[in-house]
Amino acid sequence: MGGVQATSPESEAAPETAPAEAAAMSMSLSQMVVRLPVAEGVTLDAAIESMLLRANALNMKQVAHQPMWREFEAQGFEKIRRVEIFQFCNIAAAHEMLNFNIDFVAFMPCRIAAIEDNEGKPFLVMMNLDLLLSLSNMPDELAALAKKVRDDLMEIIQAGAEGEL
Repeated sequence: MGGVQATSPESEAAPETAPAEAAAMSMSLSQMVVRLPVAEGVTLDAAIESMLLRANALNMKQVAHQPMWREFEAQGFEKIRRVEIFQFCNIAAAHEMLNFNIDFVAFMPCRIAAIEDNEGKPFLVMMNLDLLLSLSNMPDELAALAKKVRDDLMEIIQAGAEGEL
């Protein structure tokens, strides 16, 4: 069983910014996400259904769903675009990541958003996990597990964008 990496602000000096961290600080928001347009002829509902089916096939548990656009309606906002956030988790991977370092909880569970832009064009958006992987100093075995989660999420978002059932 891996031990939790404990950190204490009182006992550790502030680390210097590593080159990868410095590069991340100068990145644009669009570089920090993966955004795929939903293919022509594929509705947002079909994209969502495809994502959920693929997630299930990959053993990525859907742990939450927030239909934010319904809240926008309830709050009386005039301009409402559809936005729904789906949260997925590979429970075994999450357990290992948290055993390594509890700070990984800030990135859990993994989110994929289905959203319409200002013109009503649907997109699927998630965090670019390559950035997180490049900044995390994980042992090889844990990095391989994290890459599997990244690959599964990419498969889910691609299946949704193409409407693949």
